[in-house]
Amino acid sequence: MSNIGFKIRQAAPTVDPIVADYAVGYVNHLSSATYDAVQSKQLELPQEVSFVESLLVNAGGNEDKIEELAKDILTQLSLQLKENQSKLELTGDTSKRLLDVNILQNHNKKANINASLAMLGVTNDIEHTGRKMETRVDLRKLEKAEKKIAKKVAKRNNKFVKYEASRLINEQKEEDYDSFFLEINPIEFGSGAGKSKDIKIDTFDLYVGDGQRILSDAQLTLSFGRRYGLVGQNGIGKSTLLRALSRRELNVPKHISILHVEQELRGDETKALQSVLDADVWRKQLLTEETKINERLQEIEKLRTEFEEESLEVKKLDNEREDLENHLQQISEKLVDMESDKAEARAASILYGLGFSTEAQQQPTNSFSGGWRMRLSLARALFCQPDLLLLDEPSNMLDVPSIAYLSEYLKTYPSTVLVVSHDRAFLNEVATDIIYQHNERLDYYRGQDFDSFYATKEERRKNAQREYENQLAYRKHLQEFIDKYRYNAAKSQEAQSRIKKLEKLPVLEPPEEEKSINFKFPDCDKLSPPIIQLQDVSFGYDPSNLLLKDVNLDVQMDSRIALVGANGCGKTTLLKVLMEQLRPTKGFVSRNPRLRIGYFTQHHVDSMDLNTSAVDWMSNTFPGKTDEEYRRHLGAFGITGSLGLQKMQLLSGGQKSRVAFAALCLNNPHILVLDEPSNHLDTAGLDALVDALKNFTGGVLMVSHDISIIDSVCNEIWVSESGTVKKFDGNIYDYKNYIIASADQAGVVKRH
Repeated sequence: MSNIGFKIRQAAPTVDPIVADYAVGYVNHLSSATYDAVQSKQLELPQEVSFVESLLVNAGGNEDKIEELAKDILTQLSLQLKENQSKLELTGDTSKRLLDVNILQNHNKKANINASLAMLGVTNDIEHTGRKMETRVDLRKLEKAEKKIAKKVAKRNNKFVKYEASRLINEQKEEDYDSFFLEINPIEFGSGAGKSKDIKIDTFDLYVGDGQRILSDAQLTLSFGRRYGLVGQNGIGKSTLLRALSRRELNVPKHISILHVEQELRGDETKALQSVLDADVWRKQLLTEETKINERLQEIEKLRTEFEEESLEVKKLDNEREDLENHLQQISEKLVDMESDKAEARAASILYGLGFSTEAQQQPTNSFSGGWRMRLSLARALFCQPDLLLLDEPSNMLDVPSIAYLSEYLKTYPSTVLVVSHDRAFLNEVATDIIYQHNERLDYYRGQDFDSFYATKEERRKNAQREYENQLAYRKHLQEFIDKYRYNAAKSQEAQSRIKKLEKLPVLEPPEEEKSINFKFPDCDKLSPPIIQLQDVSFGYDPSNLLLKDVNLDVQMDSRIALVGANGCGKTTLLKVLMEQLRPTKGFVSRNPRLRIGYFTQHHVDSMDLNTSAVDWMSNTFPGKTDEEYRRHLGAFGITGSLGLQKMQLLSGGQKSRVAFAALCLNNPHILVLDEPSNHLDTAGLDALVDALKNFTGGVLMVSHDISIIDSVCNEIWVSESGTVKKFDGNIYDYKNYIIASADQAGVVKRH
């Protein structure tokens, strides 16, 4: 076959040359031989070509390119075979025969080149015209190539971790929690003692869904006792990496226990405190086993009295008792190590810190909302104290007091923590190191909190840009000299030297560009006061149990107010009263009749039709503009290009939030009322939101748990607690210190 060597090397440039040469020779052998009638019937070309295809793919070739090459080879060989059959019918010449390769049909899915060559007789002497010829294959080179291919295949088989989203969702069922926990974290008695709990995973790839790669040749290094913040843009694959670790799809040593907080607890009649105690499956299993062993020991003592002291039965019972007592000793030591006797007090302390009152701890789990069940999941994980604790956006489910408690708790956590979060203040408090996931790799910023990482990352980017520009200038200089003197006899030797130098330079890739996002809230016309005024407002669904009592609040065009407090204390209720979605049971709300309010809710996605595009949804919900105007408006919130035209169900959580921000501005509001606006936004989105709120010409009233945003935007802190809403004397950090001091007085924060 013509140019078969070129075609194979073009389709599989990374394949070892020895393997490529073997494939070329194999195909040429098929092509050049003639067949007698019997052989032509026995030979099945698809299987033979499949062998070559499998050989090249397993040696590291591109599957798609090699598949096209295999089709081309099969077509040409089929034509050649027909021609040879025609010649045989005319000439009857059977002096040349193809080596019978049908014996390879059972091996065409394997990459063991040595076995394949052995089946062809290459590693032994080849019989030809009655005499023996020594093989010309260099067996040492062949063995070396074989090892290289085996290494590539092993690496290929072990480093790819692929996920199907539906499998992940259904993998862990609540009723099977114990068995799932024990499968991931088997109980070991002493075997892990003295072993390092550092994690080091070299060169792995990570895929998700239909083959989308999120990490390539990545390395993960986690030192025991450090707290890592995993950061990166929305959709980059941070949560997928956490799931891979939590299910040991990545090679985490078995003696290292792992727990991942990702799903809300399924509610049942179990009390909240008991559900936290039950989360420590090791403790529960050990206590159950301890009870069973003690019962069996009592039975043995009774049985011994039924036999003579020196009888065989008594000896058997004594042997069993000795084994049970030894195992009971191991269990007791394990329970002492995990401080089992202090478990209930520790569980209650964790729950209290996360907002569960003493009364709430005795309520069944099915009485709590989804957000509170997520808190229960977090409490269960903190109680278990795994060697590797994995947290995915924990601050999204917490209020400011609970975040303050969690950050204080984690600062003294004795094991390794890996947390995905975009909350800068939380990461500054908790993280000892930052891992930056981007461009299919992981970059480490050791010994840095989020602010330090952000500054260092920007400096690295600038240095990379300078180096790139310097390299471009250097190559341009070389090329200009080559172009000028290539054909100059006196300078041709120098030009050739520069050509070689230019060819040896590595491929130059531009540094990764930071995606900048800008939000812009439209300017609004001025209004005369009062804008919004609450006077002696009280509200309660039950008049005997008021959520709000005697609230006085004034919102002006230049207001920047943050409303903080524990979940369930009435913050969202106050916003609804202010929006006149709820009528106060006492007092009244005054509003300027020309006032327009933009209201962003925690559950904004629920009001969107995710089966339509952002442009179509806005056109149907807020009619009156052209599609071009809607696209331009969406562009002001980072929804550019085709993003505004594709179905919203394909957008990330942060992109859906941007659509919601764009929608609330269509009526040119005077006041922005924002309920947890930072949820789902990545760092770039949060920066854009802060800048937009700072530049907004109207007033802002927000409920938020993100201390960084509150500190950047708001100059008034109002606290909702004990049924009242009052202005706090100080900034958000003063309020946080107040919360921590209150928790310390109550003995809530656990000191390890």
